[in-house]
Amino acid sequence: MFQFLKSLFNNQNIITEEKDPMKKFLIVGLGNIGEEYTETRHNIGFKVLDEVAKVNDFTFETAKLGDIGSYKIKGRTIICLKPSTYMNRSGKALKYWMDKEKIPQSNVLVITDDINLPFGTIRIKTKGSNGGHNGLKDIELFLQTILYNRYRFGVGADFGKGRQVEYVLGQWNDEEKELMPERLKKSTEIINSFALAGIARTMNQFNNS
Repeated sequence: MFQFLKSLFNNQNIITEEKDPMKKFLIVGLGNIGEEYTETRHNIGFKVLDEVAKVNDFTFETAKLGDIGSYKIKGRTIICLKPSTYMNRSGKALKYWMDKEKIPQSNVLVITDDINLPFGTIRIKTKGSNGGHNGLKDIELFLQTILYNRYRFGVGADFGKGRQVEYVLGQWNDEEKELMPERLKKSTEIINSFALAGIARTMNQFNNS
């Protein structure tokens, strides 16, 4: 009887983790290479992954089509990719590393900026349109589907007519910089949750948080 109760208790502990025979995940942060883009809104994908590397104590190494780094958590391997192809060719890098590491599409998460959401708003989805985002357009092209996981980080739309490019390639304002550390911390939690609990539970827990 004791062993039976113990097994029930142990099962409760693992119920929050989604069973996956591959246990390997690819997190792709979108952005543009070059110091001039480092602190721009369009590079939030890179910024999130830099925070992930800092928290999990790993470094990125330059490899084919991007900078790559990885860490492990509870038996899962999380591979982080910052494409070096520039934004509008992000799909090429994503597909290359997905195939090279034999990672199923369901285990891929793309981090991107979104002008349709207020700053810091979190929107995690399993499908959707590219919203005019060139990086997402290229990913659709290479995956031949809109059915892939994406984490949209709101950057707001405080710009006038015809100023969108200038805005997304502009740097964070003082208020955004002040709020950024908490949003980056939340982003690292989202990535771990994606690997451990799955996309559905991650959406339920973090969307609009």
